Amino acid sequence: MEISLFDKKYKVKVVKKNNKNTYIRVKSDLTILVTTSPFVTKRDVKNLLEKHKDFLIKNIIKKERQLENEKKFYYLGNKYDVIVFSSSKTVEIDSEKIYTPSIEKLEDWWKKQAKDIFSKQLLYNYHKFSENIFLPKLKIRKMKTRWGVCNSTSGTITLNSELLRYELEVIDYVIIHELAHLIEPNHSKDFWAIVFKYCPNYKEFKNILRE
Repeated sequence: MEISLFDKKYKVKVVKKNNKNTYIRVKSDLTILVTTSPFVTKRDVKNLLEKHKDFLIKNIIKKERQLENEKKFYYLGNKYDVIVFSSSKTVEIDSEKIYTPSIEKLEDWWKKQAKDIFSKQLLYNYHKFSENIFLPKLKIRKMKTRWGVCNSTSGTITLNSELLRYELEVIDYVIIHELAHLIEPNHSKDFWAIVFKYCPNYKEFKNILRE
């Protein structure tokens, strides 16, 4: 089924469930998802979509803007065009493009990449330290004001998932910064001496993160 809105046709997917109510949602690939009861006819769905045209237009515009903003993004320091390709089953990456079935799938892929890469780099940098420190637990989440947080009491380092946009050297700097807090809790001269010991170019990477 399709519906025409401002001279464009949009795919409508109808899912029948044991629902009393009918729900309409615009997916990230701009497919209109209608979840309804088995007794609702195709004509009923068409009438419902016509009745809620304003809602559909508003949400399609919102999703289109979101797609436009997410078409270009950085991954490990490289810029890629994001191509939403609904017939694809997995996220695939080449030299200039990332193909994804949906933005939701891309977000899941991003989280997995962050977990895999950050875990590997944490272990790699931990083994550099000659000081007697423990291997902290790793948490990953999106943060607005910090790239990393060290909680020596709980033995945890939290890294900002947005770090995945930067080159590995920048990620390593943040990890070294947080590991150094296991030795020096504040930003004293001794702290920065430890950071310099394992990341001599830390000022360069610090400035990159400020841009």
